[in-house]
Amino acid sequence: MAEKILMNEYKALSKETWTHISLINDNIFEWNAALIVLNPDSAYYGGYFQAKLTFPRNYPYEPPDFRFTRPLWHPNVYPDGRLCISILHQPGEDMMSGELAGERWSPVQRVESVLISVLSLLDDAEVSSPANVDAGVMLRKDPEAYKQKVLLDKEVSKQDIPEGFEMPTHETAFRKEEKVDTFSWSDSEAEDDFGSDSDEDMFDGDDNTDGDDGEAEAEEDED
Repeated sequence: MAEKILMNEYKALSKETWTHISLINDNIFEWNAALIVLNPDSAYYGGYFQAKLTFPRNYPYEPPDFRFTRPLWHPNVYPDGRLCISILHQPGEDMMSGELAGERWSPVQRVESVLISVLSLLDDAEVSSPANVDAGVMLRKDPEAYKQKVLLDKEVSKQDIPEGFEMPTHETAFRKEEKVDTFSWSDSEAEDDFGSDSDEDMFDGDDNTDGDDGEAEAEEDED
């Protein structure tokens, strides 16, 4: 079951502009997934943040393992690239951390949920329980210095952009979304069901029936 679910998710995410994914050694349980920030107001905009996703054999009943291949200077990223984020924690409530079951992984979550959560975390760090204490302190006390570290990480991340890959921008990404085909009656079989000759025949048939009935009544009156 896990292979089928992951293959469907892989096919769907391959069409997205905000991530670039590929299989590692053609293994559906190991992915390369790059996150691409499309918000031009973000300090991460223009970066290519490569990560590795490893899925358990009983997916989606347990969460995948996610880690950046190039660790980022971020309050919620450990030095080895792992993240401190609720959605990647095992299902169920955690009395020690205070996390509710709804905040943690559950079988209804999908890879897209994880990647979107990580994208949101980049610009909205949780500094109350940091994985990188120094980054958390810098973000609170010297946000400009923190931004410079982020910009440095962004420039370094561009080294991982695959040869020949065209980086999307907020403009090109939205332009692709606008190219979605619009519905047209001419492209649908429904055109045959509205305004067709068969419909006209049906109504003509009713008119003829009424006319025949009228002629029959007239003949009876003459008799």
